[in-house]
Amino acid sequence: MIDVDVVGSIEFDWRGSLTPEGFLDGSDQLGVEIYGLCRTEAELAKAIGEHYSRILRNPEVVVRILDRSNRPTALVTGAVQNPARFQIRRPVRLNELIVLAGGLTDMLGGEIRVFRPPNLSCVGRPSSAGAAVPVSASSNQPVSIDIRITDLLAGIRDANPYILSGDVVTVNEAAPIYVIGGVNSPQAIPSRGDLTVSRAVATAGGVARNGIESAVTVYRRSGGTTKVIEMDLRAIDAESAEDMTLLPFDIVEVGMRGNEKRLFPPVIMYDRMGMGDGKLFPLRIVD
Repeated sequence: MIDVDVVGSIEFDWRGSLTPEGFLDGSDQLGVEIYGLCRTEAELAKAIGEHYSRILRNPEVVVRILDRSNRPTALVTGAVQNPARFQIRRPVRLNELIVLAGGLTDMLGGEIRVFRPPNLSCVGRPSSAGAAVPVSASSNQPVSIDIRITDLLAGIRDANPYILSGDVVTVNEAAPIYVIGGVNSPQAIPSRGDLTVSRAVATAGGVARNGIESAVTVYRRSGGTTKVIEMDLRAIDAESAEDMTLLPFDIVEVGMRGNEKRLFPPVIMYDRMGMGDGKLFPLRIVD
């Protein structure tokens, strides 16, 4: 909310906000649009005074910024425990927002992307310096930066930029590999590195009491078909069979005693955590 006071005149006083494009909402009554985003009170007063000088003699304009709470929120989503929107009222870095979002999940991939839409903040490319570089309506373009999670965790300064109002922070998720059937803890496992069949089963708690070690099936999508690969964990342990490396979205099913052989590949819905409508995420204040 911006208040414009023309000293000695009530007719030309004005109070309002910015348009989505960053202009003073209602400034068109001056015959010209006045860009307000990223400008100080003094800069706005000077720009408005220059236009009022066409109809007023030596106008004295006083501008006050009354409320900054309607700034767009920053969004942190993806592989975090509690995706959320943040209303930023002080300088805040990426790592702090991730902590406020509950920290990283086990499904995190290797990168974080910071996307900065146009006309929502006063800085172009996210940087560790955090210095505000004023932009104009024509030069303010959307930008994005990819940050390696290993660099952020290592404390590299350039990997921990300041996050601004309107930024969208997406912690990329690793594509899943599903382990189902006769294991102690059926689950989705992030496909990082060279994950083999035996390691995937071990990660899912190992073969359950009713599981059949010799009846392991890998379902792998290939184009419009599903490739079915039969495996034997006992043969793998005896090193008489290859411990196959799994690919993203593979489904590993350990057979179960008493269950008939599956006739069709299992269907598992891939639920990307924290990828819903950002408006539904809780709002937190950073002040």
